[in-house]
Amino acid sequence: MDASQEPHLPNYMKDDKVSQETKKLISSLPAAKDFMGYGLYNYKGCWYYPNTLQAVLDVQKHFRPRSTDIILASLPKGGTTWLKSLAFAVVNREKYRENPQLHPLLSQNPHDLVPFLEIELYTKNQIPDLSNFPSPVIFSTHMHLNTLHEATTKSSSSPCKIVYVCRGIKDTFVSGWHYRNMLHRTNMSQDAFELMFDAYCKGILLYGPYWEHVSSYWKGSLEDKENVLFMKYEDIIMEPSVQVKRLAEFLNCSFTKEEEESGSVEEILKLCSLSNLSNLEVNKKGTTRIGIDSNVFFRKGEVGDWKNHLTPQMAKTFDEIVEYRLRGSGLIFQ
Repeated sequence: MDASQEPHLPNYMKDDKVSQETKKLISSLPAAKDFMGYGLYNYKGCWYYPNTLQAVLDVQKHFRPRSTDIILASLPKGGTTWLKSLAFAVVNREKYRENPQLHPLLSQNPHDLVPFLEIELYTKNQIPDLSNFPSPVIFSTHMHLNTLHEATTKSSSSPCKIVYVCRGIKDTFVSGWHYRNMLHRTNMSQDAFELMFDAYCKGILLYGPYWEHVSSYWKGSLEDKENVLFMKYEDIIMEPSVQVKRLAEFLNCSFTKEEEESGSVEEILKLCSLSNLSNLEVNKKGTTRIGIDSNVFFRKGEVGDWKNHLTPQMAKTFDEIVEYRLRGSGLIFQ
């Protein structure tokens, strides 16, 4: 399928920002088609669309984070929007304590407050000007930790903080299915659903395989606890207050006893809740800077919604693959 001719295709899936050097590289890479027929290319074990690969290469070449920067990482549909909201609210809570009605999350989409490195900043410009961002800057990425490290370890400053959120593969897959339907403004067939399922099982998806992505951050968090935090979407659902306080402590902005007693944690959770964010006008009708309708990023957010979409055999297959791929790592999904 010709990506340049698809009117609703986001820039990161296209192939119009690719340099001649990268085109030459792409021609030498293992190639595959996603479930809709768009070309994916495997670079150092990860799958990318052409524009995304170009941006990733530019991030690695030019991005040098400061020690005060924060990078939020995830797989697509793995809890990205919620993590952005929570991290932004936690880090900036002092600024809006006196005037909560002016909080940016009430008037801007979380993806516009926390820009994607490769999907937004380095897709628009090979060397974007990041000097005007206030400190601490919070960035977001879907890159594999090993890929990200090619940029962060070249920085002259001490390491920045990296927070990773992961979600069980079954819910990540189902959320991704709905996202693609909304993105392409279509109602895809059961055949397409099964094609996407097969692609996930083979690991052929943007930034995939799933298990390689998850395990890279899991290992990173074990090896460098000070700078890499691993969070599970399901844990945030089950113990929101505990996990938000854990996030704040990792980012060196722990809640004080007074804040906890005054309900600061609960206020942040209420502000960042799916029910609150999804009902804001900006998230119902707005369009993000990356050209995607804001409402595409808000659906159910439930744990276990996969039961409404996957057959028992599909669920079993996913469980067996992930258990096999992560065996011995210590990382377990229920």
